[in-house]
Amino acid sequence: MLNEVTLTQSNEFAFETLSPDLILDAIESTGMLVDSGLLALNSYENRVYQFRATLDNKVGEEKFVVKFYRPLRWLDEQIQEEHDFSFALDDAEVPVVAPIKINGMSLHHYKNHRFALYPCRGGRAFENDNLDHLEWMGRFIGRIHLVGQAFDFKHRPTIDTQAYLHRARALIQASNLVPMQLETSFYTILDMVIEKTQSLYTTDNIQPISLHGDCHAGNILWTDAGPHFVDLDDARTGPAIQDLWMMLSGQASQQELQLDTMICGYEEFCSFNKAELKLIEPLRAMRMVHYMGWVAHRWQDPAFPRNFSWFQEPKYWEQQILALKEQYAELNEKPIRLLSGL
Repeated sequence: MLNEVTLTQSNEFAFETLSPDLILDAIESTGMLVDSGLLALNSYENRVYQFRATLDNKVGEEKFVVKFYRPLRWLDEQIQEEHDFSFALDDAEVPVVAPIKINGMSLHHYKNHRFALYPCRGGRAFENDNLDHLEWMGRFIGRIHLVGQAFDFKHRPTIDTQAYLHRARALIQASNLVPMQLETSFYTILDMVIEKTQSLYTTDNIQPISLHGDCHAGNILWTDAGPHFVDLDDARTGPAIQDLWMMLSGQASQQELQLDTMICGYEEFCSFNKAELKLIEPLRAMRMVHYMGWVAHRWQDPAFPRNFSWFQEPKYWEQQILALKEQYAELNEKPIRLLSGL
């Protein structure tokens, strides 16, 4: 979503030049022999396609995925650091889908486009109401964080209130998408949420680590062998709880049970700092505001009005006013607790 590069430069959407012929030429510039057409996969931030190809003149074709990175979003050093983190996780036998190295390189360039190639890995949706799955997830997130504790990002951004709240707010306001009749109500509650979140999001006595960063159910695929993680595109530095709280759903009592189950698995590999429990609702608020800022910032990309048409309807902003009011109430409640008393 939002980061330092996109927030300080104007939008330039070079995806218009990403024709099927250019995509195929880019892939084949790496030495792959493409044996099929391209199947576009769901991705708004980048452009992602599945295809079949022969690699290194091996007998038989395989399925692969190519991801073209959004121009101006990341520096090359930031993308490479994401790749290197995935390689470190793969070396530690954490089930992530890491990019393919060709001639020692994982980040490729072709006619002003940057792209990476991945093996195609399938799976079914993660069941975040399945306690067995949650315990399993806790163990794997613990293993990610065990690697993340020793892998310091030097180029990737940090989760902070400046980017997730204040810059996001500025982008929403600059977009002029909030209906005039709702502006006062929307910005009043938004500013209340921002002020409260700012006061609560403190990382004193909390050691930030390298994270997956966007560890929600949609970025986890489940097989009979267990989960595997995809899309480290939002990997960054932050508190460990960032990779855990997005697994929670339902009422507070359900979330407490879910979190307790995950932490039991997590602590097989990493010690969990209970001080981070206080960050769950501030992080939830930051994600809400960050998301609105992300869509607003991307509005000039034709894919966004087409796929997020409801974003310009008054009903959506009315719902956001209500959601922000509910989140403000949550911010004023006591933090979630661990049932086990860990």
